Amino acid sequence: MAAIYFAFAVLTVDQLSKFIILKSLHPGESLPVIKGIFHISLIFNKGFAFGLFSRQSTVFIWVVYVAVIFIIFITALHRNILLREKNTRFFLSLVLAGAIGNLIDRIRFGAVVDFLDFRIWPVFNMADAAITVGISLLLLQMLKQKQRSPKPVDKLKT
Repeated sequence: MAAIYFAFAVLTVDQLSKFIILKSLHPGESLPVIKGIFHISLIFNKGFAFGLFSRQSTVFIWVVYVAVIFIIFITALHRNILLREKNTRFFLSLVLAGAIGNLIDRIRFGAVVDFLDFRIWPVFNMADAAITVGISLLLLQMLKQKQRSPKPVDKLKT
């Protein structure tokens, strides 16, 4: 249950930050926080995460969102080895909250509201960050599990 509250908190921070940016800036406007390093820049991203696949059809993007949310729900419902790890539900909550946050934008605006601009990376938002961190933590956990799992016994060596 704590993972659900966590996902809701991440989703709330994402949507609240986008609301504030939309009320404060015009599309294309940029405010330097640390000049040349970090700016708050309002853009509407019609592509996928970090502007990838911006030339793909809308159907492609919707299919990806639905697939991500479906995979997360299916994974969360089944008690597999991955879910036995203590933090997995929180990592999945990050990915789910991020996917839902960006999906809300697509439904409302036809594009995702991005505003975090580090000038060396495509402009992104809190939902993109949540997805990236959640997937990265899941991958690290899976790699750790693989290293801890017992090696298969060679049946020929008896």
